[in-house]
Amino acid sequence: MGKIVLVTGAARQLGGRFVRRVQRDPGVERVIAVDAVVPGHQLGGAEFVLADIRQSAITRVLAEHSVDTVVHLDVSAKASGAGGRTTVKETNVIGTMQLLGACQKSPTVQRLVVKSSTNVYGSAPRDPAVFTETTTPKALPSGGFAKDAVEVEGYVRGFARRRPDVAVCVLRFANILGPEPDSPFADYLSLPVLPTVFGYDPRLQFVHEDDVVDVLEIASREPRRGTLNSGTFNIAGDGVLLLSQCSRRLGRPTVPVLLPAVTWVGAALRTIGMTDFSPEQIRLLTHGRVVSTVQMRETLGFRPRFTTAQTFAEFARSQGPGLLPPERVSRAVGRLAELPLGGERAGTTHSTHGAR
Repeated sequence: MGKIVLVTGAARQLGGRFVRRVQRDPGVERVIAVDAVVPGHQLGGAEFVLADIRQSAITRVLAEHSVDTVVHLDVSAKASGAGGRTTVKETNVIGTMQLLGACQKSPTVQRLVVKSSTNVYGSAPRDPAVFTETTTPKALPSGGFAKDAVEVEGYVRGFARRRPDVAVCVLRFANILGPEPDSPFADYLSLPVLPTVFGYDPRLQFVHEDDVVDVLEIASREPRRGTLNSGTFNIAGDGVLLLSQCSRRLGRPTVPVLLPAVTWVGAALRTIGMTDFSPEQIRLLTHGRVVSTVQMRETLGFRPRFTTAQTFAEFARSQGPGLLPPERVSRAVGRLAELPLGGERAGTTHSTHGAR
């Protein structure tokens, strides 16, 4: 008998991809795909169950199918159907509580994988240069999806204490990008002109959609020899990009806005439905965030196929040309960098140390 895997959030693009992938695992007998809305994509040979994880019916689903592996992907910053922020929060937090309650009662569940986010670290001016999985944030997120993720992880830790016999893996993903992104940050990068915070150029990390599916598969099965897929892991591609580099590679001009006015700009963008420019996203665009992936490599045994730069390049190709051709922007920036500093006379040499 092979494993019976239940996947929540199957109607989302990422959930659908993982459902189709995990069916190819020879150790998997059946896949139960669950969501509150009917998927608009194919799920292969998986059995789809129309169920809302916020309701107690999820307990019956686990029991009826004798599920032994649960992959919880229905934790997101965007609604997959009708509804706004309230619906998203209820699904993230209340839905996770109901799902964990069902797993706690189930005698067959042996493994739980939860999709989380590096948003749990927040973004603050006194943050460390690099977050590890054990770093305590200087300031916990006060709202939005970041706060949801913090609450979800708290409930997961409680479940792990009550059911020590269940292997629990929490994956904290950096911003997920690729040819078919589905996140508020991808929506922001898709704007024709990018509002930025005046005086700040944050460091950013990305993880490719393909790598997300790959690491979820690793987390959902028995660990390979010499690895351990229980615990909490940061997942991101190698390297970092500055927001200014992102805008140039997209060919999109930026509009620096003074920090007090950024909140007003975000509210305006939300009002016209262009993007979910939330306070947590504003903090990310101000202070940035970089996480360590040492545990991902050395303990989980996962090495992403795409670096942060390669991931962003895939996303940029899917967006089409921006208002400013990236090649021309790059040449212009190069020429500006070669110009002498203001007030210099020909033949005068100055140190550029610390001028970045």
